[in-house]
Amino acid sequence: MKKKAYALAGVDVDLGNRVKAGLGAKLKSTGRPEVLGKVGGFGGLFSAKFPGYKNPVLVASIDGVGTKLKLAFMTGKHDTVGADLVNHCINDILTLGAEPLFFLDYIGAGKLEPKIFNALIKGMTSACAASNCALIGGETAQMPGFYAPGEYDLAGTIVGVVDKGAMVDGSTVAVGDIIVGLPSDGLHTNGYSLARQIVFDKMKLKPTDLFPASRRTVAAEFLRVHRCYLADIVRLRQAVKVKGMAHITGGGLVDNLPRVLPKGCDALIDLESWEVPDLFQVLCGEGRLPDDEAYQVFNMGIGFTVVVSPKELQKTLALTKGVIIGRIVKGRGKVRLVREG
Repeated sequence: MKKKAYALAGVDVDLGNRVKAGLGAKLKSTGRPEVLGKVGGFGGLFSAKFPGYKNPVLVASIDGVGTKLKLAFMTGKHDTVGADLVNHCINDILTLGAEPLFFLDYIGAGKLEPKIFNALIKGMTSACAASNCALIGGETAQMPGFYAPGEYDLAGTIVGVVDKGAMVDGSTVAVGDIIVGLPSDGLHTNGYSLARQIVFDKMKLKPTDLFPASRRTVAAEFLRVHRCYLADIVRLRQAVKVKGMAHITGGGLVDNLPRVLPKGCDALIDLESWEVPDLFQVLCGEGRLPDDEAYQVFNMGIGFTVVVSPKELQKTLALTKGVIIGRIVKGRGKVRLVREG
């Protein structure tokens, strides 16, 4: 059969249709009763009925995986970055107390590779199913000459819902409140440009080498899935009044905690209050990073924070297995890094 002109130009529409033909079955695991219509339409459909919510407010966010994708390209392992994308987005809207409803993805590549496409979808569907979030559609773009061979871009949009009266916005945070940190699982999805430079350029390690002070290879260490905190926070909020929450991603503790600080308050973070994982100790040591930069680039072992009153502290620690990392003091909406021991 003669190859079509568009395929000769690098865009194989028929291949795209074949690869996406089985999407309906793959996405069934992420189904919710509110999902309407079928996969493949011009838009995903979701019924806007929210029983149990007095004053429902939609919460939306969009994000990518950043240069962590470079590790996927290097190793040929792509399902984990699919899960990373979903979990990152869920955590972002979770800071407001929102329940995830549905997710849409974008995959752009020079050439559509069915194996890679299926791995990405597998990662996204598994993460969506685990959090009762429907994957209702997306976009797959073939753009020859735009991406390097074997590379692609990955982004996602999430929409969730929260009752206006139950929204967590940091407005009640006050001096004397306690900041509890929930542990991360590695780098999550930020700081990879610097981490790759330190490990591959300075330390001269390869993805298959063992990472120092670890039983994992560099690739396994760097591809650990971005942790989802939904179950932890849902359980916590059933028993405790949470005043503020922050997802510790790009910008680290330094730039993310101020998002939930009211005027007149600072977050005083005691850097001696938790044991920084070996991964970050190696990166900071080899990269010779001062504290102010390290805690702005990397999560340093803390992936999510909650602010609670002292009377709620013991319940919070018991329910989250978190650790006290600081307290709220008078200030001007900034993070102060100290070593109190």
